[in-house]
Amino acid sequence: MIKQLHALPPVGLGLIPELEAPFMKDPASLKYGQKLPEFEKAKGPPSNAIFEIKEIEEGSKFTFPYKDGTRTVQLQRILFRSHGIIGRGTIVVRVVCACTHCVPNQCDWSGKKLVLKLSFPSVSRVPEQAFMDRCKEKAKGEHAWVLNHLPDIYCSFDIPCGERSPQANFKKKFEDKYEMRFLRGSIQDELQPLSTLETALECAQVFYDIVQCHHWVHTYPRILHRDISDGNIMVRVKDGKKYGVLNDWDLAMWLDEREGISTSQFRTGTRPYMAHEQHSPDWEGPHRYRHDMESLFYVILLLATLFSNPCEKDHEHSKKRQPYTKWFTQGDEFLYDKKALIIFDFLWQPIPNQFFSAFHQWLKSLQRCLYVGFTAYKYFVELQSDTPNQVLSFNDDTLDDHFSYDKFVLIMHRFSEEDLATHGSEWQGKLRGLQKDEDERKK
Repeated sequence: MIKQLHALPPVGLGLIPELEAPFMKDPASLKYGQKLPEFEKAKGPPSNAIFEIKEIEEGSKFTFPYKDGTRTVQLQRILFRSHGIIGRGTIVVRVVCACTHCVPNQCDWSGKKLVLKLSFPSVSRVPEQAFMDRCKEKAKGEHAWVLNHLPDIYCSFDIPCGERSPQANFKKKFEDKYEMRFLRGSIQDELQPLSTLETALECAQVFYDIVQCHHWVHTYPRILHRDISDGNIMVRVKDGKKYGVLNDWDLAMWLDEREGISTSQFRTGTRPYMAHEQHSPDWEGPHRYRHDMESLFYVILLLATLFSNPCEKDHEHSKKRQPYTKWFTQGDEFLYDKKALIIFDFLWQPIPNQFFSAFHQWLKSLQRCLYVGFTAYKYFVELQSDTPNQVLSFNDDTLDDHFSYDKFVLIMHRFSEEDLATHGSEWQGKLRGLQKDEDERKK
């Protein structure tokens, strides 16, 4: 058997379909890949022509394109480094301006707490700043409140791959099958994580802020976020008050262009928080408003059950809550089953930790909306199948209004007998009307 294996011709390693890589099986050829034809005449290792700082150290400097020239920042503490393929994950670093031409106390970034965000998206991905610029255009007058709940991006830049980069060689070999990537960076206002919140009431207001911000962006600039997760919900402290900020719009999309996006691009998000449908191999999109709101439901659920408080995991009851800890390590089939069990269980009850005990009512009410909505959807599909000639309608974006913004406002505008801040005169008025309608239904 061993002799037969040695007699086999060199084949690819299975990492990239159709890629022949016999050089990887010869240890002597691994140094910089210099025995590959494209590197035979090269001096030194191939560069990705993007970001060659092997290790970010405090005091290092980074220069990037800025307007008609360049600008330099000094790197400080790494605030976030995503898990994943090295060179592909997002890095967020606290920075200060280090341009030599800046006049002390007169620099436009002077006194601001800044971060440098570096990511490695495909070239077709719309930059985060483009979405935020559209939001700023719409956030005028009575809509200006939403700016407190969106990231403040001072500049954005893209640096393409070099001719000798691995990306360029992949593109040359696979042509249209491979989508080029580049380094995308931005300088943004530094925000605080959820772990800085001190009370359950503060957490509730932040989550309610996120719902309101998400709905406003969906309604006016017509943008869908598509990656609601605990890491993308941040906190801005302004004039002593804390605001929930819906951060990280790297995977967002223009709502009006949704129909033109390929099926593979719909399955976005952070796995533990993705809507249950997105874990199914049969799901073909599109990404909808309710998928983001289902993600928020899981953010609240996992925080309330896995943490003793916003900054401390609950190790004492970890075994009791083991089903939720597995959400961070298991695959799509497991997550689809576990989330479906929650949604379709009429008797489901959340078990939040003591600090988050007041979230029980929110979680139960939101789960009930999902249950009723998907039950209505199942009935709609069956009815449509039985009466193929009859024209029926169903609002799939909100499960026929059972999992809508109206429902979220009704559930979340109060927390533990406290009224939370509802932003904008439009929805303050609507809330009074919704409450009146809801009270009449209960009679």
